[in-house]
Amino acid sequence: MSDIDFLPQLLDGAEVDWKPLGEVLNRTKGTKITAGQMRELHKEGGPVKIFAGGKTVAFVNFNDIPEKDIQTVPSIIVKSRGIIEFEYYENPFTHKNEMWAYNAKDRALNIKYVYHFLKLNEPHFHGIGSKMQMPQIAIPDTDGFSIPIPCPNNPKRSLEIQAEIVRILDAFTELTAELSTELSARKKQYNYYRDQLLSFGEGVPFLSLAQCCESIADGDHQAPQKTEDGIPFITISNVSATNQIDFSNTKFVSNSYYDGLDSKRKARTNDILYTVVGSFGIPVHIDCEKKFAFQRHIAILRPNPAVVLSKYMYHALRSSAVEKQAHKVAAGAAQKTITLSALNRMLIAVPSLEEQARIVAILDKFDVLTNSIAEGLPREIELRKKQYKHYRDLLLSFPKPEEVEA
Repeated sequence: MSDIDFLPQLLDGAEVDWKPLGEVLNRTKGTKITAGQMRELHKEGGPVKIFAGGKTVAFVNFNDIPEKDIQTVPSIIVKSRGIIEFEYYENPFTHKNEMWAYNAKDRALNIKYVYHFLKLNEPHFHGIGSKMQMPQIAIPDTDGFSIPIPCPNNPKRSLEIQAEIVRILDAFTELTAELSTELSARKKQYNYYRDQLLSFGEGVPFLSLAQCCESIADGDHQAPQKTEDGIPFITISNVSATNQIDFSNTKFVSNSYYDGLDSKRKARTNDILYTVVGSFGIPVHIDCEKKFAFQRHIAILRPNPAVVLSKYMYHALRSSAVEKQAHKVAAGAAQKTITLSALNRMLIAVPSLEEQARIVAILDKFDVLTNSIAEGLPREIELRKKQYKHYRDLLLSFPKPEEVEA
């Protein structure tokens, strides 16, 4: 069976009926609870999960929440504000009362099938939410959204079709989850070996970053005027937790602004960026000659090659020992900040250049396996996600009558 023919052959000529969610599903309410109360009530291993916006959750006991607010059947949680998305959950749960959830009214509809269809159509709801200053959707947006019900006059056959679609799509998501779990374990293993390799006995000196660098600076303290194109301007939001710069959504500054910057503020190959405000402590190794400017929330270190290898310093800055130093020196209430003077005083162990090179060679190999999107597990995970989306599109592209077009 070819990809193109899969859905028609699965339907085998069966009729497809389109029904609004509000007509075929039960909509349930959440519970009145604040983020502070969620933190206070949270118990590791608690049997009831509380959902809030984004990835915020808490686990609590049954008697912590009014019984009427707890759902115990497989459901789809609608995250309606900020990051608009749908989440499927089978165990006891509740959620903040600005959200809502759906479960099946009867056995003629597989709720997991509906979930996959809603995930396919998340961009539709993102479009609705984007019209608001704070992205959000309302109950009528989901209640009135129509879903395809195959073979509506034959519930048994309808459920068989729904179940087969769910089986195929779940196989991809389960494989992705297994790979993600393995990747997480490998990252822990990598962090452990990195810390071991960067732990030294007596005889290896500890030097301040000022002693290891030709210069340490930060970005311009005066926000430059932005332009339609030109030189990319990096903010802290462009620095990822995987130690990369995301150039896909940057603003720009003029060439004349860039040309007027001090040379120590112009990144060159083997320099290291280091975030110092908010999400502080993330290093990025510069491995190419690309012109860009950056804000003052980012520092730039230029290692002295006679003292330390650039890549060695990068790995050292990612170590647990340096991370602890960063948290110790970061000051401020609203936004924690590592000042340049504090950054200059932070210490790293500096063995011989030969030993540094040996350590870098080992850690770079681990880095590829745990972070490279071109190789290793991240590549496998990305491929599985693409496969899931490909087959989801094929399996859920039901013919839609004009009267239910979005």
